[in-house]
Amino acid sequence: MGVLQSRRLRYGAGSIALVFALLAALRLVFVLGFSGLALNTPALLETLGIGLRFDLRLTVLILLPLAVLAWLPRWNLTTLPILRWLARGYLLIALAVVGLVYIIDFGHYAYLGVRINATVLRYLQDAQISQQMVWETYPVLWIASCWLTAVALWVWALIRLERLTLDQERKTISKWALVPVSVLGVVAVLLALLGRVAHLNLENPVPLRWSDAFFSGNNQVAAVGLNPVLFLYDTLKVGQAQFDEAQVREHYPQIAQYLGVDQPDAQRLDFVREQGVQPYRLAGERPPNVIFVMLESLGTSAVGAYGNPLDPTPNLDKLATQSWFFKHFYVPVTGTAKTVWASITGVPDVTRQETATRNPLITRQHTLINAFEGYQKFYMIGGNAGWANINALIRQSIDGVQLFEESHWRSPRVDVWGISDLDLFKESDRLLRAVPKDQPFFAYLQTSGNHRPFTIPEQNDGFQVKDVTLEQVQAAGSRSVEQYNAVRLLDYNIGRLMEIAKAGGYYDNSIFVFFGDHNTRISQIPHMAPAFEQLGLESNNVPLLIHAPGLQPRVIEEAVGLVDLLPTVAGMAGIPFRNGALGRDIQQPAPEGERVVPLVLREGTFPIIGGVTKDFLLQMQHDGSSPTLHDLASPTPRDDVAAQHPEEFRRLNGLTRGLHETARLMLYRNIP
Repeated sequence: MGVLQSRRLRYGAGSIALVFALLAALRLVFVLGFSGLALNTPALLETLGIGLRFDLRLTVLILLPLAVLAWLPRWNLTTLPILRWLARGYLLIALAVVGLVYIIDFGHYAYLGVRINATVLRYLQDAQISQQMVWETYPVLWIASCWLTAVALWVWALIRLERLTLDQERKTISKWALVPVSVLGVVAVLLALLGRVAHLNLENPVPLRWSDAFFSGNNQVAAVGLNPVLFLYDTLKVGQAQFDEAQVREHYPQIAQYLGVDQPDAQRLDFVREQGVQPYRLAGERPPNVIFVMLESLGTSAVGAYGNPLDPTPNLDKLATQSWFFKHFYVPVTGTAKTVWASITGVPDVTRQETATRNPLITRQHTLINAFEGYQKFYMIGGNAGWANINALIRQSIDGVQLFEESHWRSPRVDVWGISDLDLFKESDRLLRAVPKDQPFFAYLQTSGNHRPFTIPEQNDGFQVKDVTLEQVQAAGSRSVEQYNAVRLLDYNIGRLMEIAKAGGYYDNSIFVFFGDHNTRISQIPHMAPAFEQLGLESNNVPLLIHAPGLQPRVIEEAVGLVDLLPTVAGMAGIPFRNGALGRDIQQPAPEGERVVPLVLREGTFPIIGGVTKDFLLQMQHDGSSPTLHDLASPTPRDDVAAQHPEEFRRLNGLTRGLHETARLMLYRNIP
């Protein structure tokens, strides 16, 4: 066993043990502090095993340069002090970078419920706003201190290991003993990089891949099995194709029928159709005003009308009984910038890295807002409209739009997102009152208060924070009392908006459209059907109310998507339009029978896409592989029910893939 006295072998084994211990500890922090999973969750141990193999792979990759420096035949870590200092500097930088990626990953998951991937680069485009939001929300100095302390501690431990091994007196070792041990060491390293031993095919070895972590079908469990550094690299290295034209052509007949294309042309891939003035338009002396109100981070699970037991939204609940109340409304992709894009353009933002708003080649889009001829058009946001470059989309796409942002308002700024929502409504009222009475207006109001850091402004017209326990709010979906009260404040401000509109004299001749942009992170939602949490639908399922004085209240059970808002409101307002995007007037019959809404259920370089109806969800990989059908009313919604509903499976299979690829094409074709 004299070979075990090898200084370099002991240094290598010790270094691997130390770095692996650090990564394993960080994985434990994620499981206990961020995953939201109970320790008895099925498949958790198996997923942890996959994750630890990824950690071992990263450990070996980090230490490979040191192995090269240690095993050089003459000038190596045992003979040249300068190489020691080079190795120490490298370890300091490598561990600091890895630690920083983990910190960002923890915050990314706490905020969005997704491990860090290439889409995180979009936040670098708005670095100032992103860093300020982080500064106002998290204990940055404390986190930075822990990060630097941990890095310093591990580098110190590695230096101590170096002195306990490489600085020891050299012992003579037989080369006949050293050669087989070296071969075994190389094999062990290769197996660590490969990540698997079971069912190993030596002719065509398949390494452990990120997709192996998704074996359970539960994204929350799968997140435990991913390594953030390796997963970020995997998503960065994949090229981003714009769209698959062959797939669009294959599905064109079905999608053209779905959209009701006037004159289908498979050669030109034409999706244009026209809608004239409809008999169901609202009566009035002049066309009605239209007021879109985007409700930041508000999902159905947080709204009383959809079942939340803590009565957080009395104003929206009351409006639901006086409006068109949509029980199954979905945004196609989560994320505020992506919701802004789809609501204006009628095309889901299915880009796989940055948001479509950040692509300067496509920010000039056709929008049905321009069909509202003779209208004054406003876009109003409490903060900076340069966030996510949405100002480019707004200004380039909406003809004659008047864009107002934080620099235009008199009210004080309350946090990184600008002025409060209540002040935004009051400032907007001042502008809308000034519109001549004989001229209609289209106003888009973007709220931001229901968002970290969940600021409660001092001037709030008497809003009172509700004193409830953390256990109460977590049992009803919120992750914190602050988040719960932010929802209450948003609802309170909606009540004030309606009072302000009535006092301003434009309530009686306006169509109000209230819709969420995506759900925020939740804890548990026992008041919702199991499918919403187990299939990830809670992120896309958001409230929608269309309210207008004289509009007969109605509960709409069919699935409706965000891109349907503008065509529907145009039909109500008696506006004719020409449309080449995916949205449809919901008062028109759906050619496909039961309505289908296309979704992106998991973002990133390798998205999972879906097609949802009132009763079913079909989901598949982005390339069309592994399609499964799920019953939304089932107590076990993860079960694949394709065999029980073969016709529905076949119908949704084609529509889901076809709508996704058509949306990717439309991003580049929906240009005036």
